[in-house]
Amino acid sequence: MSSLFSSFKLGPVELSNRIVVSPMCQYSADDGSMTDWHMAHLGMLSNCGAGLVIVEATHVERHGRITHGCVGLYSDHNEAAIQRVIEHCRRAGTAKWGIQIAHAGRKASSQRPWEGAGALKPGQDPWETVAPSALPFGQGWHVPRAATLDDIAHVHEAFVNSAKRAVRIGFDAIELHYAHGYLAHSFLSPVSNQRTDQYGGSLENRMRLGREIARAVREVVPKTIALGARITGADWREEGLSVDDAVAYSKSLKADGLDYIDVSSGGITADTRTPTTPGYNVPIAERIKKEAGVATRVVGMITAPAQAESIVGEGKADMVALGRGMLDDPRWGWHAGAELGADVVRPPQYLRAGPKMWPPAQRARVAS
Repeated sequence: MSSLFSSFKLGPVELSNRIVVSPMCQYSADDGSMTDWHMAHLGMLSNCGAGLVIVEATHVERHGRITHGCVGLYSDHNEAAIQRVIEHCRRAGTAKWGIQIAHAGRKASSQRPWEGAGALKPGQDPWETVAPSALPFGQGWHVPRAATLDDIAHVHEAFVNSAKRAVRIGFDAIELHYAHGYLAHSFLSPVSNQRTDQYGGSLENRMRLGREIARAVREVVPKTIALGARITGADWREEGLSVDDAVAYSKSLKADGLDYIDVSSGGITADTRTPTTPGYNVPIAERIKKEAGVATRVVGMITAPAQAESIVGEGKADMVALGRGMLDDPRWGWHAGAELGADVVRPPQYLRAGPKMWPPAQRARVAS
């Protein structure tokens, strides 16, 4: 029996398998609200064979967005637009649904990737960014304003309010974005946090913002909904976060009520180079799973079904997440099932394309 296609209890939520679609920014929203692009994009992924699909980084306030095209969940219009898309996806697809809520911090006020991927320039409607310290993400980026205690309280409230909206929409899982150099990660990392108050200095202090948000969100998210966080497991810089730090952070977040940790890495500065070897985050996820005693998902250069199967089967992570692999092959889960000899849930309208009724679906299994 395939480990990858075994069911998994993610907190209170039963998943049909261990495959997760990673949140992927589409930069195609209209003032924070999803558009027809999201209807088509997420509708496509609703039948990819994954047990869970996580909606892209969805920002808790307008000025917390990465770009003008990023999705938000800070207004009634945003909420209604997401509700429309997710209701469509539930009607058409087989996956459970999660949403990642985020604040971009010093990486906000940026251009879309295909429009330059740097800081917004004068004339492009830039806005003031905030961070733990007045240190830019990189050369040519906006110098953020160091967050005041009032700013921090506002961020807490924004995460809570977005979580309440996500609960109303009916998501099965809510994920806090604590990785990739965005606001919560920038408070955690000594590379970007030079504060001398209760939010800076020691690891305990640098964890404070993320832990406070986690506890506040857990209070408003019912126990019937899974709550987790994507974290950066390593900064890949000598002076940055270590795997030991990530283990300690994961233990603390579990104690704060989180059901799982999604393990990524890198992103703290514009010039940081993250590894690109297959499964480069797997050793970090394995340590967190074993030492923090929390359910883990791992992302990063996971492309082949056999690779994903071994990660789960050998107990290195409980789930695997794919991003670009799913964009390249929106039926990745179906094809993985064929290769690994597993049955995959699919809508009845598509059963005729399954291995039992469509011989070409057996090609991957025969080739292996």
